[in-house]
Amino acid sequence: MDEVTAEMIAQGRGEAPTAAAARRKRAREINQARQQLTSDGAGQRVFDVELARLYAQSHRGAWPAIALLATSIAGLSTIWLRLTDAIGWLSLLAAGIWAHQYLGRQLLALPEPRVSPRAWRHKFMAAEAFRGCVWALIVVLLVLQTDPVARTFVLFVLVIVAAMTSMVSAPIPWAVFSGLAPLALATAIFIPLNGGIENIPVALMAGGSELYFVVLARRLYATSLATITVGMEKEALIAELEQAKLNSDEARRRAEEANLAKSRFLATMSHELRTPLNAILGFSEIMKSEMLGPHSAPPYREYSTDIHSSGQHLLMLINEILDLSRVEAGRYELREESVSIPHVAEDCGHLLSLRARNRGITVVSDIPPNMPRVWADERAIRQIALNLLTNAIKFTPTGGEITVTVGLTPAGGQFLSIRDTGPGIPEDEIPVIMSSFGRGSLAQKNADEGTGLGLPIVKGLVELHGGSFTLTSEVRVGTEVVVTLPPERVINALPMMDPAEDAVPGAQRRTRPAA
Repeated sequence: MDEVTAEMIAQGRGEAPTAAAARRKRAREINQARQQLTSDGAGQRVFDVELARLYAQSHRGAWPAIALLATSIAGLSTIWLRLTDAIGWLSLLAAGIWAHQYLGRQLLALPEPRVSPRAWRHKFMAAEAFRGCVWALIVVLLVLQTDPVARTFVLFVLVIVAAMTSMVSAPIPWAVFSGLAPLALATAIFIPLNGGIENIPVALMAGGSELYFVVLARRLYATSLATITVGMEKEALIAELEQAKLNSDEARRRAEEANLAKSRFLATMSHELRTPLNAILGFSEIMKSEMLGPHSAPPYREYSTDIHSSGQHLLMLINEILDLSRVEAGRYELREESVSIPHVAEDCGHLLSLRARNRGITVVSDIPPNMPRVWADERAIRQIALNLLTNAIKFTPTGGEITVTVGLTPAGGQFLSIRDTGPGIPEDEIPVIMSSFGRGSLAQKNADEGTGLGLPIVKGLVELHGGSFTLTSEVRVGTEVVVTLPPERVINALPMMDPAEDAVPGAQRRTRPAA
């Protein structure tokens, strides 16, 4: 287990300081977001602050258009007013615009906890009322003129100003009322008094337009409120997702720490167990073969044979546990080379043929000749074949048959299939036997002991090669296991050269495919 370094051990002992700080910060943000969305007092305050900021941002972006409109109205009003009156009115309006900009910059520069929504709402209402009075002043000055065109011009001014005020100041409805109230008052008083009864329709039209824009402002306010609500819910959801990710990272870190501890334990125990096993196996082998003389009592020879077989079983169990731990940790290093799957399958069949004959089992091979070789780890492929054949022999009854098949897949890969005529595996037990140390009901009743690691090791080795593992079984019919290697691991034969052309100097060489 050389991969377990001191740095990894140090990292696995506790949570990194930066990760812990990020997790605590995210938890505070989530709690704040939940409080904003669930607490009536705190939530309403946050909404008011956001609306006030939205109001300031709207005016900060709209002031060039307002200034241009005011300049145009002042220029056109010089047709009926003196130039000094128009410039004075424009100066007052510029002061109102500057007041809005100044208040907006102050609000946007403050952090959220230091903002008092009610105080800033009153400030904006006062600024809006001052600007509304300035707009009402130009209405009064133009209405006092005797030219009927001036009164028509006043109507357009009222409609444009009401529309502009309702759209820009919609985040704070009381500011809209403060801005439109002076205009409505001037319209209701000065147009009928100074224009006669024939101007009452103009006054009604102006008042109706202002009422319409008040309703429009309420709709815009509701839209702004819904937008802020959706934004806060989105931020809360993002915070929840990030918290879930942090929790997942923490769980993964703990799992990696536990896996590292397991790897250290296996590395230590493998050494501690293998050292005495060497002595047990060696001395039991000497005692079993009576190399130093016969036993004084015949049962001693049987005891030494049992000790030797038990030591071999324990050594096999240790090796399988270590192989599985390396595969699961991704530390199993493949030593890839050119491998013939048919040759490996035949060797494993010959190796286990004596065991199969002793149990009265027939092994049938269906392996075509001239199969292309594959680029794989021969030791891993051999272990795959041995594990599958051993399982098939173990669970096939006397008189049964095992079929070993090697072939090409339609996609161009190669497969190894081992099918037996055993009792089969119930469908609900297949996930059990595919798990580590999992054993089905038949395996528990079988006299042959097993570790339950054979199939998980096979599946892990196949996946390391980029292949697939398939197990199908039917009760009282049999079981088939198919291991498939991908096409990119198949080594295609190079084309053969035409010997007739090699004898002609300077001739253009052509190739023909191999037979």
